[in-house]
Amino acid sequence: MQATDQLTTENHYRIAITLLNGIGPVNSRKIFSFYGSAQAFFKELEQNNFKIKGLHYLNFDSHEITEVLKAAEREILFLHKSGTRMLFFNEKDYPHRLRNCDDSPIILYTKGKLELNSQRFIAVVGTRNSTPYGINMTEKIIEHLSQYNCTLVSGLAYGIDAAAHIAANKKEMQNIGVVAHGLDILYPSLHKPIAEKMKENGGLVSDYVSGTRPNRENFPSRNRLIAGMCDAVIVVEAAAKGGALITAEIASSYNRDVFAVPGNIGEKYSEGCNLLIKNNKAALLSKPEDIAWYMRWNESKRKKEAEQLMLFSDLTEDESSVLEIVRDAKTIELDNLAFKSGLAVSKTVTLLLELEFKGLIRTLPGKRYQLKS
Repeated sequence: MQATDQLTTENHYRIAITLLNGIGPVNSRKIFSFYGSAQAFFKELEQNNFKIKGLHYLNFDSHEITEVLKAAEREILFLHKSGTRMLFFNEKDYPHRLRNCDDSPIILYTKGKLELNSQRFIAVVGTRNSTPYGINMTEKIIEHLSQYNCTLVSGLAYGIDAAAHIAANKKEMQNIGVVAHGLDILYPSLHKPIAEKMKENGGLVSDYVSGTRPNRENFPSRNRLIAGMCDAVIVVEAAAKGGALITAEIASSYNRDVFAVPGNIGEKYSEGCNLLIKNNKAALLSKPEDIAWYMRWNESKRKKEAEQLMLFSDLTEDESSVLEIVRDAKTIELDNLAFKSGLAVSKTVTLLLELEFKGLIRTLPGKRYQLKS
C-alpha cells in the first residue's frame, strides 16, 4: 500500500481494525493482546489468507482489507483537518472507568477540552419529551452537582439531556456530550450552540468515525459509553421503554449506581422512573441532596490503621496489592482500583470480598472501598 509517513502510523491500522465487519470491541482487544499492534495484525492477516488466528469464523478478502485501509486513511486526514482527537484504549487519557468495561471501544474520538479521568463523573439522562417538572428537577440536580466539582455526561438529545447540558454550561461544569454519530456533524443540529459552549469546558465524545450518520441502531451503543464513563447514572424522566432505561440497565451491569427521580402515578414520562424504583433497579432520588448522601461525598476523613492491617501474613500477593492501593487512596472507586491494580474488575471484586471477610476493608455506597476503622 502506497501512503505517506503520516498515514502508515499505528493509528491508521488501529482505525482500520474498527472498520472490519464482525470484529467489535471484545474481539479487537483479543487481537491487540495476541498480536501486540494493529500493523502486525494486518501483516499476519495478509500472510494467513485473510483469516484470524483464534477467530477462524471471520474471513476477509483482499478487497475488504483494501477498502478499510482506505477508509482509515480518510479518517486520519479528517482528524488532522478538524482537530478531532483520537484516544486508544491503552493510553493514559482514555477514561479509566470505561476501559474497565469488557465491551468498551478500543478507540474514542473527542472534540473540545476534556479531562476524562477527573474525580466525579455523573450522567443525567431522560426522555426527549420532558415536562416542566423534569426540566426543573434537572436544573436542581445540576445545581447540586456543581458544588462537588462533578463532570456531567449526557447524550445531547432533546429534552432532559439538553436541559442538563444547558444547566451545566451555566454553572461552568465540565460538560460532556456523547453522540451516536461521527464528529463531522452534530445531531440534533439545533443543539449546535449548546455544543459549542460545551467545548470551552468539556466537549463531545464518540466511538464512530466521521461520515457515520445518527442511525437508530447507533443509540443503544452510544448509551453504553454514557454508562461506562460515569460513577452513577441519574434518570430524571422516562417512559416505560426508551433510551434512558437502556442506559440505566447498562449502568447496572457495569456496577454503576443508578438513581431515579420519582414522578406522578399515571404520568407517561414518569412511568419508567417509577418502575426502576419499584423493581429495585434504582435508588429513589427525592431531592438533589440525596446524591451526595448516597455517594458519601460529605463523609469525613477517617484515621487509617495501615501499619496494623498490613501485619496480616495470610494475604495473597494480589490481596496485598489491592489492600495497599486502598490504604494509599483512603477511599477509592471499584473501577479506579481495578485500573491501578491492573486486574480485571471481576477479579478485583472477588479480592475485595475476601478482604472484607477478613475484616480489613469495608464497602461504601457508590461502589467505593476504604480500610476498616
